[in-house]
Amino acid sequence: MDPASITGLVLILIGVFVGSVLKGVSPAAFFTIPAAFLIVFVASFGAVFLSNTMADAKNFFKIFLTGLKGKKLPDAGETVDMIVSFAEQARKEGLLSLEERATQIDDPFFRRGLQLAVDGADPEMVAEVMESEVKAMSERHKTGAKMMTAMGVFSPTFGIIGAVIGLIATLSNLSDPASLVEHIAAAFITTFWGVFAANGIFLPVGNKLTSMSAKEIAYKRLIIEGVLSIQSGANPRLLDDMLRSSLPPKDRAAAEERKSA
Repeated sequence: MDPASITGLVLILIGVFVGSVLKGVSPAAFFTIPAAFLIVFVASFGAVFLSNTMADAKNFFKIFLTGLKGKKLPDAGETVDMIVSFAEQARKEGLLSLEERATQIDDPFFRRGLQLAVDGADPEMVAEVMESEVKAMSERHKTGAKMMTAMGVFSPTFGIIGAVIGLIATLSNLSDPASLVEHIAAAFITTFWGVFAANGIFLPVGNKLTSMSAKEIAYKRLIIEGVLSIQSGANPRLLDDMLRSSLPPKDRAAAEERKSA
């Protein structure tokens, strides 16, 4: 799992449940009303399924785990080094000399793009094919992030519905004072889980999925720029400077160190 996810979850649990202890509320109290979980989580899942097609909704848990685990992208600086190396070879020996090396690239997206260029596809066609793949990936990512965000929107609402149900139960049993405390507690605990699920779990995961998508799109666009530059016979030194300028300062410094070494 991504260390940031672990750290975030630990801090959330400490902040909420240790805070509740300091306020004189036992964390165990939040787990004494099974109906709260049913109303908040099951109903929220149902609302998400209702909002999406079955093909998208059935991937909910897979997408949720992806948000928690994170996704490690290849080192952008190393990718730039590879692109510049290909550009140098293409200028010296021609684009066809890259045919064998293209098959050895681990990244399928990079490999397909370079193979299209080597096979003599029109540059506009290469750009269109690669961009269409990025666009399709972006749409998939948006769907996943929107489902997590939707859970974050629906959960507090169903928490309020649970509170209303608890109050109805309370008002319908005024003749039994012993049950009043239980029903009032159920109302507040259901609201707690709705707000906690939204702000402690689903909205953060949705934000993380959006951030992960943006980084992957930027990485793939770096590759597109590199492949098109190789195909056009760009000067390797200028290409190196251009691609490195798009890297974050930390990655740029690490790339410069490798280059110097």
